[in-house]
Parts: sequence; structure tokens; C-alpha cells
Amino acid sequence: MSGGFSRPMAGHVPVLRLGDMLLVTLQGALHDSMADQLQQDLAETIVGSRIRGVVIDISGVEMIDSFLGRVLAEIAAQTELLAARTVVAGMRPAVAITLVELGLTLPGLRTALTTEAAMELLAQPIVPVRTGGVREESP
Repeated sequence: MSGGFSRPMAGHVPVLRLGDMLLVTLQGALHDSMADQLQQDLAETIVGSRIRGVVIDISGVEMIDSFLGRVLAEIAAQTELLAARTVVAGMRPAVAITLVELGLTLPGLRTALTTEAAMELLAQPIVPVRTGGVREESP
């Protein structure tokens, strides 16, 4: 994948590059092969293009299950290992309720109400803290 790309082909999730960030828009169900391809595409693009953030817009997702929750958590973990951050945007109240009911905590995953808020969150610098972890700088 290269440049300001989008992959609307069957079996692919569209991914758009916006500067040093990627925007992934999920619409409806995500199947195993689509999830695998998305994870591979994101990893290759993050490494090859020095991406520092991924926004996953789930405003088009009406219901979430444990599979999609696991995929989001895996993408966040993979992205973090590649020195980038992930923010999920546009979560509907019913989706949040379902995540809580399923007991999915999604470690390493930040959320924002809108795509714009997610982009602003990713634009904030990361400031190291004394314990060796990282802390997001407050605006």
C-alpha cells in the first residue's frame, strides 16, 4: 500500500492515509480474512511510511462481538509494538454497553467520540514518565 490510498476491493477494509496517520473505516461485519488482511496492511504501512497513529472509525458498526473486540485489541497491541498509537472513534452507546457486558476491556486502546477528536488526540505528544511508561500530554 502506498501514498493516500484506499482499498475498497472486496475482502478489504478501506484505509486512508492522512499525513502521518491512517484512517480505517469499519462498516458492518468484519470477517476473519478481512481482519487478517487489515492487520497485515496496517503493519506494513506503519513500518514503511513512518505512521504514528491509526484512527479506527466504528461509527458504522451497530453491534460488536468478542471477535471484533479481539481484532481491535490486537490492532492496538500490534500498532503499539510498531511505535504508533491507535484510537477508536465513533463508538455508539449500544456498542459500549455490549463491550462492558462481554467483559472486553481493550487494553492499549484509546477512544474518542469523533474522528476529529481522535486525530487531535493522536497529534498530542507522548511524554515519558519516570516509571518507564508513557503519559499523554494534556492540552
